[in-house]
Amino acid sequence: MTVSPSDTGRSFIVADDDDGIRLDRWFKRHLPDISFNLISRWARTGQLRIDGKRVAPGDRVQTGQMLRLPPAEASPAEGPEGRPLRFVEPLTQAETSFVQDMVFARGRDWIILNKPPGLATQGGTKTIQHLDRLLDGLADEQGQRPKLVHRLDKDTSGVLLVARTARAAGHFAKSFAGRTARKVYWALVVGVPSLTEGMIDAPLAKQPGSGGEKMHVDEKEGLPAKTRYRQIDRAGNRAAWVELQPLTGRTHQLRAHMAAIGHPIVGDAKYGGPAAFLTGGISRKMHLHARRLRIDGTDGKAIDQTAELPAHFAESLATLGFEQMAGDNLPLDNPDPAKLPETKARRVAAAAKTARKARKGERRARGEVAAPRGTVRPKKTGAPPRTSAPGKSSATKRPPRPKT
Repeated sequence: MTVSPSDTGRSFIVADDDDGIRLDRWFKRHLPDISFNLISRWARTGQLRIDGKRVAPGDRVQTGQMLRLPPAEASPAEGPEGRPLRFVEPLTQAETSFVQDMVFARGRDWIILNKPPGLATQGGTKTIQHLDRLLDGLADEQGQRPKLVHRLDKDTSGVLLVARTARAAGHFAKSFAGRTARKVYWALVVGVPSLTEGMIDAPLAKQPGSGGEKMHVDEKEGLPAKTRYRQIDRAGNRAAWVELQPLTGRTHQLRAHMAAIGHPIVGDAKYGGPAAFLTGGISRKMHLHARRLRIDGTDGKAIDQTAELPAHFAESLATLGFEQMAGDNLPLDNPDPAKLPETKARRVAAAAKTARKARKGERRARGEVAAPRGTVRPKKTGAPPRTSAPGKSSATKRPPRPKT
C-alpha cells in the first residue's frame, strides 16, 4: 500500500496482497478507524474513486489500481457508533527509529519484535501511543505495513511476531488460535510454589464490578484455562523464578493463574496488590517477559526466536543471584500432564475405578445371567432359590416385641 498525500486528497496504490478483495475489506485492513457508514457516504458523493472512476464499497480492487480518498481534514467527523473520527498522525522520526530498534529478526513474510514494557499492543480508550500505530514505521517499499497476529499485555515485554502480508497473517493467526505455536514466558513470583512444576487448570472469567479488565477463577462461568509452570530457581522462600507456558490464551491468564495459587508475579499490583512487591532493590515494574516463540512459518520451516530481557528484569535476576543460562537450558518439551506431580492422585483414582469395574465384571461373569426381579439369590449352602410374586416378599414378618 503506497500512500501519496496531497491537497486534493489521499492516494493509495493497491498492493499484490490485496488483489481481488472487496473495497470495504481493504479499508478494514489498512484504515480500520474509518467506519463503513463513512465509506458509503464517500462513495455516494463521488469522493471515493479508483483510477478516477466512482466505486461502491462492495467493488473489488486489483493490484496497481489507485484509490483516492478525500483529505483527512475535510472528512466528516463521524466514526463508529457516532464517535468522532480520529485520523492517525504520521510518525515522527523518533517514533520510526523507536519501532525499528525493536526489530531483531526478519523473514520473507514475518518480523519479530522485542516489545518493551509499558507499550500497549493496540489502541483503546485514552491509549493513543501503541505498537499497532508504530507499525507504519516498518512499512516496506510498497507502503505495505505489517499486521498484528497476537498481542502482549502493556506491561509484558518480549517476543512479538507481526506478519508482512495478509496471507501470512492468516497463517500465523491459525497457529496461535490452534495452539500449535509454543510460547515460553519468564516470570519472577512472590514466594515459592510448593511443587517445582505443575499444571494450573482453572477456568477464568471477567471479574464483575472490577472497574476495568480483570479476570478471576470461576468454575461455573469461566472459560477453560491451563498454564504449565516450571521452577527455574529460587531465592530461599522469598521469590522464585519460573517458566510459564500458556496452553490456552485467556486474557491475563498467566497473571491471574499465578495469583490464584498464591504466588503473584512481582510488580503485578492488579492481581497481587501490595503483596506483589519485593524490597531490597527489586524493581516495582512487572516481571513478566515473553522469552521465546516457536511457530511454523508459511514454508513449513520452524521460526524459533528468543528475546532479551528488559533492563529491570535482568537486574532483578542478578540481585537475587540467578543465572540466565539456567532458564535457557530447560528443554522445550511437550507438556505431559500425566507426568506432573499433582496428577498422581488422579491416576491412583482412575486405577482404583478400573479395578472396581473389573471385579464387578468378574462377579457378573460368574452369575452368567442376572436373576429376574423378585428372585431371592441362593444361599452359599446351595439351597434352591425362593421366589415370590412381584412386589411381595416371601420372608415372614417378625412378631412385634412385647411392651415392657
